Order: sequence, then C-alpha cells, then structure tokens
Amino acid sequence: MKEKLDLIKAEALKQINESGALDRLNEIKVNYLGKKGELTAVLKSMKDVAPEDRPKVGQMVNDVREEIEKVLDAAISKMERAKREAQMKSETIDVTLPSKRSKLGHRHPNTTVMEEVERIFVGMGYEVVEGPEIETDYYNFEALNIPADHPAKDEQDTFYVTPDILLRTQTSPTQVHEMEKGSLPIRMLAPGRVFRSDEVDATHSPSFHQIEGLVIDKNITFADLKGTLAEFAKELFGEDTKVKFRPHHFNFTEPSAEMDVTCFKCGGSGCRFCKGTGWIEILGCGMVHPNVLKMSHIDPEEYSGFAFGVGLERITLLKYEIDDMRLLYENDVRFLKQF
Repeated sequence: MKEKLDLIKAEALKQINESGALDRLNEIKVNYLGKKGELTAVLKSMKDVAPEDRPKVGQMVNDVREEIEKVLDAAISKMERAKREAQMKSETIDVTLPSKRSKLGHRHPNTTVMEEVERIFVGMGYEVVEGPEIETDYYNFEALNIPADHPAKDEQDTFYVTPDILLRTQTSPTQVHEMEKGSLPIRMLAPGRVFRSDEVDATHSPSFHQIEGLVIDKNITFADLKGTLAEFAKELFGEDTKVKFRPHHFNFTEPSAEMDVTCFKCGGSGCRFCKGTGWIEILGCGMVHPNVLKMSHIDPEEYSGFAFGVGLERITLLKYEIDDMRLLYENDVRFLKQF
C-alpha cells in the first residue's frame, strides 16, 4: 500500500510542477483529491486491509493528501498572482487622459417660465393651487356662466369622457372649487395642463398649459387688476415694459379685456416680431362676473374680484423668441440644450 501511495504522490507532484494553467491545476485537484479521485479510491479499498493495519494506512493516506494539497495550493496562488500582475499591466489607466463628462439635464423652458410666474405672484401674496384635470361639465362651463345652450361651448373643442365628464379646457374650474370652499379673501394662482381637440400646428396643441389667477375680496376694482398685471409684466419682461388693455368679452368676467405688453424685442417702436405694432397680446382678464360669484355662494354686493388667464406656452414662445410650439414637445436635445 505504501508503494502505491508513493506512486500516487509522485505522479501528482509531477503533474503539478508541469502544469502551466489554472484550469489544469483544478483538474489535477479533482483527479487526486476529489470524491472520485485517486486517494478516495484508496480509502474505499481499506476493507481489504487487515483491521490492525487500517489506522496506519489511513494515516499514510492523510499525509499524502496534505502534501499534495500544500504543493497544489502554492502552485495555484503563484499562478493567480502572476495572472493578476499581467492583467494589471495590460489594464493600466492613463490618469492624464481627460475624463468622460456626465451629461446633466436641466429644466424645460416651460418649467422655467412657470416657476418664474409662480415666484412673481407668490411674492404678491398669492397661493398656488392645483385642480383635477378631469372635470364635470358644471365646473368647466356652467359654474363659469356658460350654460348648456350657450354658443361659447361650441367654440371650445372639448374631449368628453361621458356627456357630463370631460378633460378640462381651462384651469378656471380650480377657481370655482376654491370659491366654493367659502374661505375669503382669495388670492390664488392655478397653473396646470388643459386639453382641447385642436390640430397640432405651430401655435396649437391638444394638450397645453394655462396659468390663471383669481382675487376675491371686498372693494376690489379694475384698478387693482391693472396694477397687478402691470407689475407682473415688468417682473417677467423687464422694468420698462408697458401694458395696454383692450375691451373684450369673456363669459365669466364683466367687464373683460385683453392685455398687450410693449414688444420686448424693439421696445415698442415696431419690428417684425410684433408685426410693426409695438405691442404683443399676452393674456385675457376682467372683473369676476356677478353670476359666477352667486353660483359659488358669494354675495356680489359685498365681494368683488378679478381674474386673468395666460397660456404658459405663449409666454414661453415670446420670452425665448421661439416660433413653433411643437419644438417644446419634440424632446429634441439639440433644441432643449439651448435653454
């Protein structure tokens, strides 16, 4: 048995010394020390050894195993170290090379302008309020003095979910929700997404954003409206900006007006941007109609107020001199990175 173990040991050490790859060393380990290896086979043949000799033979097998393991582990460690050193030489990093810059995003032009408008009105004491994008016909039309048979409903191409449920065409319903709470006075700004069944072109989209404001208090007059919007225009477009109000008609305000601002491109002298007029139309506004106050359970004899609404995309296009609204939604990085 001793001669057999010596032969196994000698052959194993020879193969280890001649091995030139880690895979080969692992193979040798399995062949000699594995469950079906040479030394395991010797232990299984112990039944043929005389009982009094079994402890001695078992000790010899263990001694051979330990010696093979020792040499094998040393060979594996040496080969792994050499492999790691070769890998480090081949993967050397040149720290003098310029690094790869991470591409960081930034706010969308719409978001930048919306935050600026909110900042201006919050500075005047307004509260920013959000409302549902899915509304009832009552809040979107009737509570704003647009009854079922009113022709104004035909002027707005509306997305209806059911005959009474629709995607809001304006953020004005948010104002009604706030008035119905009965907490007066009110100074609120309602920005949000609205929907109209429009064809997509340079100035229209089926989904866009509006920013509407509402003030309800005692002794509010048109002078308060003019002063507020004049200050807003100066903050947004520059200190030298002037405003002009033209009579108009909106169902939920009376009297109503549209507001123009002096062209911030030419300063009001006339240019291609303002089509030679020196003025740019920017928003609609007016005093809250008494019927709207009554439907929200506010006494128009005691309270009055004003409201205004501006398209977010419109002032974004004007502020950044963009000539096509579709550019805001195409997510073209070449366009967006300019802002």
